[in-house]
Amino acid sequence: MTPMTQTVTRRGEAVLATNSLIRNTYILLSLTLLFSAAMAAVAMVTNAPPLNIWVVLIGYFGLLFVTSALRNSAWGLLSVFALTGFMGYTLGPILNIYITTFSNGAQLVAYAMGATGVIFLGLSGYALSTRKDFSYMGGFLMAGILVAFLAAVANIFLAMPALALAVSSVFILLMCGLILYQTSAMVHGGETNYIMATITLYIAIYNLFTSLLQILGIFGGED
Repeated sequence: MTPMTQTVTRRGEAVLATNSLIRNTYILLSLTLLFSAAMAAVAMVTNAPPLNIWVVLIGYFGLLFVTSALRNSAWGLLSVFALTGFMGYTLGPILNIYITTFSNGAQLVAYAMGATGVIFLGLSGYALSTRKDFSYMGGFLMAGILVAFLAAVANIFLAMPALALAVSSVFILLMCGLILYQTSAMVHGGETNYIMATITLYIAIYNLFTSLLQILGIFGGED
């Protein structure tokens, strides 16, 4: 086999691996979103109370750690569904609060869901079609998400509406950047594990949806 043939073969294998990664990621992401929605529906139907914030944080980071540790095994798939199912369940009581608090609560939820879908599909489609490299955003996104997360936790105790609005707005921008970054990483080889790619995109979608819902509730909620 000539060097040129070997190069072409390697490039072909790389393209196949990338296409397989993207396909597996979006299939698993679709399944986890459906499972998460089902768990949210269970929490809503049973009128489950909101979980304590520390239970949510410990459950989230604990399952995230387990998923990362098992990402190269079949058990990783189970941990993905455990994590996304848990997050879906925590979302159910939040949705019930909006639906019962605002006369147009169901409409707000639908708007947030629709906007989340449009934003995700638009950004993912852009990153996949243009194949631009957004890896330069990694450090900024990590720092921004950490600061926004700490501000969100602090506002649990401060209960400042202005800070809540600012955090939600920043989270929307950061999650849009995260979608571009993660999709680009799959295209350019920065991410080769579809389980971790799925988790990153799921987290982006979850936070994008809840942030949009909060902003819609502030500006469009009707008593």
